[in-house]
Amino acid sequence: MPLHIVDKHKSLYDNYVQSASIEEISKFKLADEPNEPETIKKLIMDELLLDGNSKQNLATFCQTDLDKNIHSIMDKCIDKNMIDKDEYPQSAEIENRCLHILADLWNAPDSLDTIGCSTTGSSEAAMLGGLALKWNWRENRKKLGLSSDKPNIVTGPVQICWHKFALYFDIEIREIPMENGRYIMNSEEVLKRVDENTIGVIPTLGVTFTLQYEDVFAISKALDQYEKETGINIPIHVDAASGGFVAPFIQQEIVWDFRLQRVKSINASGHKFGLSPLGVGWVVWREKKDLHKDLVFNVNYLGGNMSTFSLNFSRPGGQIIAQYYNFLRHGRNGYTLIQQACLEHGIYIGKELNKIGIFDLIYDGTDALPGVCWTIKKNLTPEPLFNLYDLSEKLRSRGWQVASYTLPSSMNDIVVSRVVIRHGFSRDLCSLFVKDVHNAIEYFQKHPILRSLEKDEGENFHH
Repeated sequence: MPLHIVDKHKSLYDNYVQSASIEEISKFKLADEPNEPETIKKLIMDELLLDGNSKQNLATFCQTDLDKNIHSIMDKCIDKNMIDKDEYPQSAEIENRCLHILADLWNAPDSLDTIGCSTTGSSEAAMLGGLALKWNWRENRKKLGLSSDKPNIVTGPVQICWHKFALYFDIEIREIPMENGRYIMNSEEVLKRVDENTIGVIPTLGVTFTLQYEDVFAISKALDQYEKETGINIPIHVDAASGGFVAPFIQQEIVWDFRLQRVKSINASGHKFGLSPLGVGWVVWREKKDLHKDLVFNVNYLGGNMSTFSLNFSRPGGQIIAQYYNFLRHGRNGYTLIQQACLEHGIYIGKELNKIGIFDLIYDGTDALPGVCWTIKKNLTPEPLFNLYDLSEKLRSRGWQVASYTLPSSMNDIVVSRVVIRHGFSRDLCSLFVKDVHNAIEYFQKHPILRSLEKDEGENFHH
C-alpha cells in the first residue's frame, strides 16, 4: 500500500482552517514559519474591507475608477523602473511623448522643444517648479551683485506641499489669507506682498479648500504693470494639480497657461483629473531656459548616461504608461466629454443642496473644478440640530465620504463640507447622495443630538 506524505505548506483544504486563520497572525514582527500564500492574500483582502468604498469617496481628488486595460498595463509594467532609462528606453520615450502632449495642451510656444519631467505626484512636481524659480532668481540676483538670502513666494490658500517646500528649501511663504467673501488669491492682494525677493507667484487652478480657480490672467497683468513701475520681473508658476486636466477641455476661454508670457512652469497631477492611477505627476517648463541647468544631474547609471531632475529616484513606470494610454484612448474630445459630465454632476448636487434652504454654497460647481463646497447658513431660525461634522459622520454610515473641515487662518471659525466629482460617478449616484443628505437631516430632526462632534472629533480631511 503506497504511503501518502502530506506537505503542510502545500496542502490546502480551506483557507479559513489554516493556522494563519484560526490563530492571530503576527502583525508587528516576522513570524518564524511561512504561510500558504492564498490564505494570507484572503486575510489581507478581508482586512481591507474595512477601508472606505472608493466609488463613494467624494473627499479625494484622486482617480478611483480605472478600466481593465489600465489594470493590465499596471500589471505588465510592475517591474519597470523609470529611473533606468537606459534599460527601458521605450518607456522613457513614452514619458517624453506625454510631456510634449502636455506642453501642447498647455500652449507652450514650442511644445516639441520644451522640457519637463514626470514625478510621483503633483506635490513633487510643484516643488521642482519652485526650485527652478529659486535657482533662476538667485542667479539673477548674483549678476546684479545683490543679496539672495531672503527669497519668498506669494501664494493664495495653498495645500500643504507649498508649506513643505518653503520649510525644506528655506523660503518665506507669504500666503494670502482668506477673508469673508474672498476665498482665493486676487491681484490686489498679490501686489501688497511682492518685492525684489519674490522668486515667484503661485496661483492655484483649483484651490483645495473650495475648488475655485485663482485668476492667473489678472495676476499676470498686475505683475506686468508692477514690472513697468519697478523694473522687477516676477515669474509665475501655476499649481494646476487638478485644473490642468480640466480647464483645457471644458473652460478653454480661461487664459491661465503658457499663453501668458509670465507663466514659466506648470505642474499637474496625472492621477487626479488626468484619469491615471495613483503615483504620477507632471511639471513642464515654458522653455528649456526656464529650468536652470544646475538643477539637472547627468548620471552614469547601469552603463548609461541620463539627465535627471527629481526628488525621488527609483519609481514604477506603469502610471506613466497608463497616462499615455489615457491620452491615446480619450483624445481631446474624450477628455472633454468626461470632464463636462463630472462638472454637470457637481452643478446638480449644488442646486439640490441649495434647495434644502439651510446651506450657503461657497462654490456652486459652475466654473472651476467638478464638485461643490458649502457651509451651514448663519442665524437660522430655528437653528439646525446638527453641524457639518455630524452630517459627514451620518453620511458615512451609508458609505459616503464627505470632507468637512475648517477654513484656514482668519476664517477658521467657518466649517465647510466639500465633494469632488470624478470620472466614474453618475447622475443616479448624485441623486442617491442628495437623498441620503435629506434622510440624514430628517434623522437629526427626529433624534436631536445631545452633543455635536467638535473639530478634533469630526474633521476628516487634512490639506
